[in-house]
Amino acid sequence: MLPDAMLTMALLLPNSPNPIQSAVDYYQQVDTYQATLKSSSGGQSNRQEIIRYYYKKHGYVRMEVVAPAFKGAVLIYSPVTELVKLWLFGYGSFPSFNFSPENKLIQSPSGQRVDRSDLGALYQNVMTLQNQGKTTVIGTESIANQAVIHLIVDGEFGSSVSGVSQFQLWLDVTTGFPLKVISYKADGSLIELVEMSDYQINPMFPADFFDQ
Repeated sequence: MLPDAMLTMALLLPNSPNPIQSAVDYYQQVDTYQATLKSSSGGQSNRQEIIRYYYKKHGYVRMEVVAPAFKGAVLIYSPVTELVKLWLFGYGSFPSFNFSPENKLIQSPSGQRVDRSDLGALYQNVMTLQNQGKTTVIGTESIANQAVIHLIVDGEFGSSVSGVSQFQLWLDVTTGFPLKVISYKADGSLIELVEMSDYQINPMFPADFFDQ
């Protein structure tokens, strides 16, 4: 569990030496979290996907589709089976299917895999790109009345991570959790825009919540 003091002080400041590393340090103390994700990809900016997202260390993921297509569908990834189970009409309903997380049928339009969808994977990609480029802190802004640090991570000389050459991130100043992330290709075209809200950090999930 996180010390109460950490929840009442600003973790990130505009002059932080490395806001991403500070966010990672905080995240490593988190056992579970949940959020609402709203995403749009490339040329589909008018088609926003909404998902309720749940995560438990080490690697358990549950995604509940809210809109637009396959509303009510539930996907659960287990690091034990290394498979994603999909229920089209709600958890425990018929029919259900097992997929490898590499199967493109259950990846997002931008190619996001269920087993690599957590904040830890995001931070890892961002830090890898940092090591190949530069980080620019734009400053403090506000999203939904929450103070955030806006920063840009650019890969230099055409470098990229999983096809991403630039990340723009808006990180909550208290937790380092992202409220918005935009990724771009080397040519400047949009890969994906994701907005995160309704965070709960270290919620208690039912014992069978991630069962397949």
